[in-house]
Amino acid sequence: MKSGAERTEILRRSLRVSLAASAGFYPFLYGLHDPVLALYALFAPIALGLLSSIPGSGRQRAEVMMKALPVGLVLVALGTVLAVETWTAVLGMLVVGFLLAFGAIGGPRPAGAAPGLQLFYILACFPPYEPETLWLRLSGLTFGVVVLALCELFLLPQPPGPTYRTALAEAVATAGDTIAGRTSLSPEALRAAGSRLRLSRIPPAERPAGPGRAARGLSQAGSAARRLLEQLAHQTETGELRRLVRDGARAGAPPGDRPGGVGAGAGPPGGNPADTASGSLLPQVASLCDETAAALRAGRPAPGPQRMDEAIGAFQQMRVRQVTGPAAEVPPVPVLRRQAALLAVAESVRILEISVRVGLDGRRTPPIEPRELFWYTEASTPQLWLRRIVGNMTLRSVQFQNAVRIALALAAARFVAGSLDLTHGFWVLLAVLTLSRTTFGQTWEAIRKAVAGNLVGAVAAGALLIGLGQHTEAYAAILAPGMLIAFALGPLLGIAWAQGLFTLVVATAFAQIAPASWRLAEARIVDVVTGSAIGLLCAMLAWPAGARREVRRTMAGLLRECGPLIRGTVAVLTAAPPGSAPPPPTLPALHRLRLAESAYDQFRSEPAGSAPAHADWHGVLIAANQILLGAQWLPRFDLPANALPPDAADRARAGARALARTTDRLAALCTGERPPPDGARAAPPGPPGPPLPALVDLDVWLRSLNAQLARIEAELPGEVRRAARDTAAAGAAGSASGPGGRGS
Repeated sequence: MKSGAERTEILRRSLRVSLAASAGFYPFLYGLHDPVLALYALFAPIALGLLSSIPGSGRQRAEVMMKALPVGLVLVALGTVLAVETWTAVLGMLVVGFLLAFGAIGGPRPAGAAPGLQLFYILACFPPYEPETLWLRLSGLTFGVVVLALCELFLLPQPPGPTYRTALAEAVATAGDTIAGRTSLSPEALRAAGSRLRLSRIPPAERPAGPGRAARGLSQAGSAARRLLEQLAHQTETGELRRLVRDGARAGAPPGDRPGGVGAGAGPPGGNPADTASGSLLPQVASLCDETAAALRAGRPAPGPQRMDEAIGAFQQMRVRQVTGPAAEVPPVPVLRRQAALLAVAESVRILEISVRVGLDGRRTPPIEPRELFWYTEASTPQLWLRRIVGNMTLRSVQFQNAVRIALALAAARFVAGSLDLTHGFWVLLAVLTLSRTTFGQTWEAIRKAVAGNLVGAVAAGALLIGLGQHTEAYAAILAPGMLIAFALGPLLGIAWAQGLFTLVVATAFAQIAPASWRLAEARIVDVVTGSAIGLLCAMLAWPAGARREVRRTMAGLLRECGPLIRGTVAVLTAAPPGSAPPPPTLPALHRLRLAESAYDQFRSEPAGSAPAHADWHGVLIAANQILLGAQWLPRFDLPANALPPDAADRARAGARALARTTDRLAALCTGERPPPDGARAAPPGPPGPPLPALVDLDVWLRSLNAQLARIEAELPGEVRRAARDTAAAGAAGSASGPGGRGS
């Protein structure tokens, strides 16, 4: 059910497209008597205004349309030249179809304009081969696009929606108020504040999905803010956040105001010293959140240097002095664990503040640590585009899969239409373009409704053509109001109505361009059925499950990359002498994370239908982000000056191996493979002897990961577990009956 705002915008869009299409069609056909100019002036607004779903406000859409105009002119020229032979037009369709569909990697705006640009090539690549009319085609296209852009700007324009910066500023301000103790929100409220940053809840035009530095920076800032709010929610559930704020406030209070005594070392009754380390860092973390939120609202980065690095360094030095000082001043283990949690929060705020600076500035910067996470800040724009393109040129990319699927379907449709010499064969490709979906089930549902709507529309169009005959003035009178009604009711009532009403519109338009009979409606339904069959066949053969299988594969690949990161991070911290072990590479995991996020985004956009409940893929992404972040900040801020106690180091390495086995087992369960044998799942207990900050921080990180992975495994649906058991049983049976087995 569409909302009132959506219905209003559909009606306004119908008015804009109808006016723009009529503004060129009638003068060019009846004033200049040129059907070529009229045809392209008619279809240009329909292509970019109706068949394309360009997101954003009126100004943003007009900007995209004007940027798409040069591309459209090139495509019309290319289609006109390649229409000389069917095979050249097919090859051109294959290349153009792939490039335009693959352009979705550039963000929602290129993806939204792609269908309209596809139609420009489709319309020009069909016979008759008339290169001498190229300038007329280009003129009509230019007129139609420019008039549509003007309508977007001045005729009931769509107002701008809330920006991503605004939503991000609200989330950061919520985190700052919570850390400072100015507000006390429930864990559910904190998670809800983070979930409002999910891209599915942001208007498409405002999503930071492009390959540029500013978009990447804001996207990374959103991930950091969601991770920060998740950390605060978890600490609120355990009561640690309340204690941390209380202890930090006590330590930051003047000596005479501290409960339990007077003086620098006094603490509460019971003898525990004040947590001076947290008292020094906590206000800085809250203040930085406030400054970052203010910078987001103002739209420009806060002046001054990045100071969180120095604050975290001083915090760690103070912790080391505390545990190596007099025994009476050594904080108890619960305080050390709260300090470790605060350190993780501070690192999330540090990443957030830096990425916001990059997102608001957008310029190239010197290297920022960790360089693996901020590599894009020192890269040029062409390098960033190349990285995005190369990263998606893989069969594991859903963007690549979608581009291949639509390119093959359009090329096959062009071949069939040209080989069979179908009348108005471009309708075959138009059916493929408008009815193709990412899954076989969705495609069949769309085609079933579309064919039914076209059958009814064809009957109505045939009756109209028989009744009006060759009275072109009658067709001219009903075309404009017919477009207005069709373009409004179609999106409101569904795909069957849209196809049926569109059949009436094209029949009315073509009856004015050339003499037409009821066979025009017959050609329309034949072409739509042909295109539907081709689209359905491609949907059945090329990745018919959409992102459902791919999300499992990419999540499994991500989990397999997480295991070496966990082991490598622990190896760096437990190496003797310190610093002798190289840091684990994080780029493979980052690449897998981007592919998994892309697959998850498409998976969430596809209807679940009758499929059973899916696994907690979002939890996998959160866990992977925490592993990546820990692999960066633990070696950076917790590398010990002296080798750790051998017993504690062995325990940490054993815990890392257990977690790595867990990630491998989850990866196998995701893909239905035979999982490796279960290993120990518990994180290592607290280190013996004096609790060193490095060991406490590492222990807290491992325990947190262990809890997250256990929740993910518990959420795996039953069919995944059954598939894994069946695979394991089949493998065991094959081993028993193979050479050397009992069955041999």
